[in-house]
Amino acid sequence: MRRHRLMLVLTMAMALTGCAVGPDYVRPDLPVPGSFTVAPAAAPDSAGEVVLAPAVDPEFWRGLGDPLLSQLVDAALESNHDLRIALANYDRANALLRGARFDRYPTVTAGGSAASERATADAAPGASREERDLDRYGADIRAGWELDLFGRVRRSVEAQRAERDAAASDLAALQIVIVGEVARSYMELRGLQERLRVARANAVNQRDTLELVEARVGAGRDTDFDRSRARAQLETTLARVPALESAVAVTLHRLAVLTGRPPAALTAQLASAAPLPALPASVDAGTPGELLRRRPDVIAAEARLHAATARVGIATADLFPRFTLAGLIGTQAIDTDALFERDSEVRFAALGVDWSFLDVGRVRARIAAADADAAAALAGYEQAVLLALEDTENALVRLAKARLEDRHLESAALDSATAARLARLRFEAGAVDLLDVLDAERTQLLAQDAFADARTRSATAAVGLYRALAGGYGR
Repeated sequence: MRRHRLMLVLTMAMALTGCAVGPDYVRPDLPVPGSFTVAPAAAPDSAGEVVLAPAVDPEFWRGLGDPLLSQLVDAALESNHDLRIALANYDRANALLRGARFDRYPTVTAGGSAASERATADAAPGASREERDLDRYGADIRAGWELDLFGRVRRSVEAQRAERDAAASDLAALQIVIVGEVARSYMELRGLQERLRVARANAVNQRDTLELVEARVGAGRDTDFDRSRARAQLETTLARVPALESAVAVTLHRLAVLTGRPPAALTAQLASAAPLPALPASVDAGTPGELLRRRPDVIAAEARLHAATARVGIATADLFPRFTLAGLIGTQAIDTDALFERDSEVRFAALGVDWSFLDVGRVRARIAAADADAAAALAGYEQAVLLALEDTENALVRLAKARLEDRHLESAALDSATAARLARLRFEAGAVDLLDVLDAERTQLLAQDAFADARTRSATAAVGLYRALAGGYGR
């Protein structure tokens, strides 16, 4: 009869396990624009025909044709310490999920005991010392199982699964950040090296001008005042060199640490100047909806909202009774020889009920706290969506304007070089004075330096767009 009652309880439990209290997660329906404000301009090819912009490649750096950049990115994805921390966090979340899943099944343990005790003479009057000695031996297997009638365990697994998904997306988002930082630093390095070359080349030209002025002073055609002005301009240009060399060294150190190496590890490999990688003229940004489905930071924020929603169900389940089944089968004897005999068998089975209805105030307080956490997670998700859209809109604007600035400054650099050359020729012919030459050379330096800086900012703006479009987690 007892067994029939236990089977009835188990049958009812199995019938009720499909019920889970608390809200089921539903993705929030947020207003998302159909397109970005700034559309990437399609670029003409060498024949003048319009070329469609390619979609963003998750491994965009491989298409830039720079083996050194690809090596640096691969090294960073392999050895960057921030990524190693994020990977460990993901492994931890995965382990916690496996642990939570075990709560759906009975917990089985085994144990054994051996004890020896002696009763006092008062407790066993008339018994000899030997008769008051008693040995006990036992071995058993115990099982306990929470009947998940109201979904507390299932909501726990659901919440931990969402946390695991969030940790995975955090890892992907950090990959994007690291790849973008490596690519941006590499572009800045090549740009700084170009600006350093420009400063040194202009210093050579200005030194030639100073030598010409000194020769004219010796011939009585110019004065010490002219020589001082020419020397002052040369020294001003030379002063740019140490600052640029310092910036190059700092960028090299940043790249080394990003790839998990000591700061000076890349100095020999990257010290030689090289041109900026050739970047695509345009990249298809797609639609905002596609972006939000691809951005790991948005996915992570939604996963945390899912976890917070599931935790409301965990707290709500405490309003209902918690049923547990417990059982034991084993053997006990006072002699090891009789330990596994039939008459030494022991067993135990019980159904336990734990209900916090008398402590409903605390339960409802925990539910309110879980509701507040879910509201905060919803706000965090909405903020992540807005920040992703803002990030991409800003990246599109920066790239469009940087390339426009780039074209203007390229023309200015070419014209200023021509003007400086002509001014020097006219000065040698006596058609203009030294001030015109110095002004032309100063303009040339500023224009060429500004062009080199603009090209760098155009390249880093392109990297910023790739990063905003979630390029950089192709592994």
